[in-house]
Amino acid sequence: MILLDRVTKQYPRAEDQVALDRISLHVDPKEFVIVIGQSGAGKTTLLKLLTREERPTSGKIIVGGVDYDKLKDKDIPMLRRKIGVVFQDFKLLPNKTVFENVAFALEVVGVSNKEIHSTVPKVLGIVNLKGKENFMPRQLSGGERQRVAIARAIVRQPRILVADEPTGNLDPKHAWDVIKVLEKINRFGTTVLLTTHNKEIVDKLKRRVVVIKDGKIISDKANAGYNKL
Repeated sequence: MILLDRVTKQYPRAEDQVALDRISLHVDPKEFVIVIGQSGAGKTTLLKLLTREERPTSGKIIVGGVDYDKLKDKDIPMLRRKIGVVFQDFKLLPNKTVFENVAFALEVVGVSNKEIHSTVPKVLGIVNLKGKENFMPRQLSGGERQRVAIARAIVRQPRILVADEPTGNLDPKHAWDVIKVLEKINRFGTTVLLTTHNKEIVDKLKRRVVVIKDGKIISDKANAGYNKL
């Protein structure tokens, strides 16, 4: 599903600092992988490489059978439909309802109104937001807003969901609401990559954990708790 082979990323004007240094990583379909590391370790750069916001300086990336070396610019939007992304700061449209925020992801790719009105309620059910369709983002808790963001990310049925610090701005209860939704999505067959600083989440989930430090993968363990990394 995801393969990185000796991938290096060095940004211009950062000659002394390599964001990622010859990292190799393989993620199987339907896996749930947690990526941890301090700020600046390279986690966000890794995610940007997967979504083709950035290009590697060297090395090979293959996602869902797509070789990024052969990926044409015109095909990048199609690639991104296979990869849902959730951010720490939600990025919801403030003047649209919950339903409209999720529907917007379908509208921009030309999905019919009939299909939108069939699909969006199902996805809101998955993220436990039934009954909130007509609420505005300002009327929701932080956890609810993040679940709207997740619904928007998965409404096009991506094969991979990348969640970049999705609980970073949430209190513990709402953070766990979000994590439970991510686990549910993973059970449906979507590959999930989660970055987090939250030690409690890492300890309780007991998933595969990849540790990045100074642009290198220093640990990659299955069923890992934070203290065993």
